Amino acid sequence: MSRISLAFRSLFSILFSGELPADVASAFGYVKQMKEKPAPPAPPPAKPGDGALQLLGILQRDARLVDFLMEDISTYDDEQVGAAVRSLHEQSKAAMSRYITLVPVIDGVEGTFTNASAAGSAQAVKFVGNVPAGPPPKGGTLRHRGWKAQKVDLPAIPAKQDVTIVAPAEIEIE
Repeated sequence: MSRISLAFRSLFSILFSGELPADVASAFGYVKQMKEKPAPPAPPPAKPGDGALQLLGILQRDARLVDFLMEDISTYDDEQVGAAVRSLHEQSKAAMSRYITLVPVIDGVEGTFTNASAAGSAQAVKFVGNVPAGPPPKGGTLRHRGWKAQKVDLPAIPAKQDVTIVAPAEIEIE
């Protein structure tokens, strides 16, 4: 009797769902082959310039830096440019400070004698002026303290985002 019930169950299962019931298949030694779903494609690896473009996009979004740099300011007088730069400076500094912590390479007083070893590495110092040929000097007058990134905390770039779009075009619907 059980073979008849298995046959009816199999018939109706195949008719309505298109497959043999799992218990019937295992009772007769059939193993259901699992169809493997293809793995989703891996996101493209980050390129070295992605973070720079992302930061430029942030500065454009928060301070309109790219708009300012791409505009011809030669027709404006100094007072107008100065007013625009003050606002741009505040907004850019706030945007950058949110994502990057900068510290001086050499925490010294500009205009005083400083040993180059205070920078910690030879790559962190650039000698300017009357630099002698041969081995680099031990020190000189500090003209610029330099900057290094102590902490970078940029948000993750969404997988489908095109980082080359620094600022999308804006179209107003009226």
